[in-house]
Amino acid sequence: MCRLMGFVSNTDQSFSDIVGSDFQEFAALSIRHGDGWGIATCNSGGESTLLVEPARARESSLFSEATTNIRSDGALLHLRWATGTLAVSEGNTHPFTYQEYSFIHNGAVLPPESLDPYVKPELHSIRRGETDSERYFFLIITEIEKLGVKAGIHSAVEIIRSSCVYSSINAMFLTPTELYVINEHKDSRIPKGEASDYYDLFYQTHDGDVLVASSGWNQNDWMAIPNHTITKIDRNSLEITESNI
Repeated sequence: MCRLMGFVSNTDQSFSDIVGSDFQEFAALSIRHGDGWGIATCNSGGESTLLVEPARARESSLFSEATTNIRSDGALLHLRWATGTLAVSEGNTHPFTYQEYSFIHNGAVLPPESLDPYVKPELHSIRRGETDSERYFFLIITEIEKLGVKAGIHSAVEIIRSSCVYSSINAMFLTPTELYVINEHKDSRIPKGEASDYYDLFYQTHDGDVLVASSGWNQNDWMAIPNHTITKIDRNSLEITESNI
C-alpha cells in the first residue's frame, strides 16, 4: 500500500513549493510507507524525468533535495509500502513511465500475474520489476493503444473490476495534456490498523495549480474525490471533470 501525490500547474514548481509548510507532514507518512519513493515529471511540452530510490523518504537526503529542487509544471510523487512478498528494489519502485506517460498506484491486484493476459505481450519484456502496479500501468497502455487515452483508462479499470481480485486500484496517470486520478477501492479491504479514510483521495486548487493526494496528513479544506470515479484535470485550463466508473 502506498501514498500518492500529484500536481499540475501553470508554472514550474517543486513538491515543496506547491504543498508548502505541510509537506514535511506528508513526507512523515514514509515512517509506515518506507519501502521506496519516486518522482516522475512530465512538462506540458512532453519532456519527462524519473527518479526512484528504494529507501525511506524521510531519511533520504536525495528525497529532500529532489522534492525541493526538481521543478516542473506537472509531476507525480509516490511513497511505497510494499505489498506482500514483493521486493524492496529499484525495479519495483514507483512511478512507472512509458513514452510520455507516468503512473503511480496505491493498492493491490492479487496475484500480480492475474493481469498478464490483458497486457500486450511486447510490454512484458520491458517491465523493470515484478509488481502488480507496473502490470496495471501496462494494461492501461495496452488499452490506450486501442482506444485512446480517456477510453483506454476506463477500459483498463473495467477489466480489473470485472476480472481481478483487488483491494484498491487508486492511481494517478500523467500525460503532457492531462492528469487522470482513478479512485476505485474497497473499504472492506483497508489494511489492518489504518484509518477508515485510508484509500480516500483529495484535491486542492490554487490560482494556477491543482494538487491531489492520499489521506493521512493535514488536508483541511481539501475537496474529496468520490470513490468509483475517474477525474480528469486539463493541464491547459486546469478544468476538473469527473466521470463515474
